[in-house]
Amino acid sequence: MSEIKKLTEDDVLKALSEVYDPEIPINIVDLGLIYKVEINENNDVNVDMTFTTKGCPMHMYIKEQAKARIEKIDGIGKVEVNLVWEPKWTPEMISKTVRERLGTQE
Repeated sequence: MSEIKKLTEDDVLKALSEVYDPEIPINIVDLGLIYKVEINENNDVNVDMTFTTKGCPMHMYIKEQAKARIEKIDGIGKVEVNLVWEPKWTPEMISKTVRERLGTQE
């Protein structure tokens, strides 16, 4: 039996960086929507994510896209993506690189 490669938070974040908010051409990692990534010894992944507003009509779509993309990682176990509202998302959570590209360095 071959040994399972231990996944890292970077592996999961790299996969999630391929998921975009359809209304904003920025991936969900750079938008600051991913709050927590936990990986256990079986490569089961638990992610806490949020959205820019509670009224976002794309909540379920983006959440399912995130889960589906994580599930494509080689050696992945079970995947759980949780929607959380605390702490509240703010524009300051957008990555510095994207803020600079948008011209909002604050």
